[in-house]
Amino acid sequence: MLTRIDHVMICVPDLARGMDDYARLGFSIHPGGVHPGKGTHNAIAFLQADYVELLAIHDRAEYLAGSPWPGLLEYIGAGGGLRFIILQSDDLAAEVAAMRARGVDIADATEGDRRTPAGRELRWRAAVLGRRDALPLFFIQHLTPLEERRRQVPDFPHPNQVTRLERACIAVPDLAAALPSYRRVLGIAPTMERASALNADVAVFPLGANALVLAQPTGPGMVADALKHHGPGAFRVLCRTASIDAAARRITAAGLPPPARAMHQAGEQTIEVPPERAGGVHLGFVGPA
Repeated sequence: MLTRIDHVMICVPDLARGMDDYARLGFSIHPGGVHPGKGTHNAIAFLQADYVELLAIHDRAEYLAGSPWPGLLEYIGAGGGLRFIILQSDDLAAEVAAMRARGVDIADATEGDRRTPAGRELRWRAAVLGRRDALPLFFIQHLTPLEERRRQVPDFPHPNQVTRLERACIAVPDLAAALPSYRRVLGIAPTMERASALNADVAVFPLGANALVLAQPTGPGMVADALKHHGPGAFRVLCRTASIDAAARRITAAGLPPPARAMHQAGEQTIEVPPERAGGVHLGFVGPA
């Protein structure tokens, strides 16, 4: 079954600059290593059980010859941003079979790996959707245990006190039209909400400790802006922090104006970082003061 959001993939033109941006925002972010034969390299900000990934191309020729992710050059050339939301499964072969039984176009799970700068080999299985169901999602089952994966990025907690991914959001122009595809792929039913902070109607798919959100704008705001400038697709990451004050201090220390605070629920607050300072992503923080 699908157990959680495993990580979000933020594609950036320059990995070092992306790492600097996220370090300034209070993430302890470290080089992740290279993807052999795929021409890409990454950096990781590991949280309690999920993580933020920054991905860039380090060898154009190798990417063109061997990458399973067509269109990445064009995507980064247009500014980059949140390309994929990766969902974790505890049995990916069974997940693929269940999706196919629901009529989903999905490839077989294949094994992947990367070697960290410290020489650790991390291994997984991944499955990608076919063209008929081309959503900004793919699926992973880790073959390397969580504690071993955590050793690649020892710094925790992060200076911004972020502990996990809360929500990852996808902008759609027509929620009713988009829902059948996502329900068929995920195999679960969402709850419907009105998100006043986003000025949008949303469908929330619960995934363990976090959630995948589809958002249709009901007026001006970040969802409408995402659709206008980039079209339908993943656009926002909301991170849970143990201290919204700690996250706000890091934002102002990065040279940004003090962020406006909005009430969330149960006394919690949210703050936002503009996409131009977060690798093209609408980056939010939620938590208690």
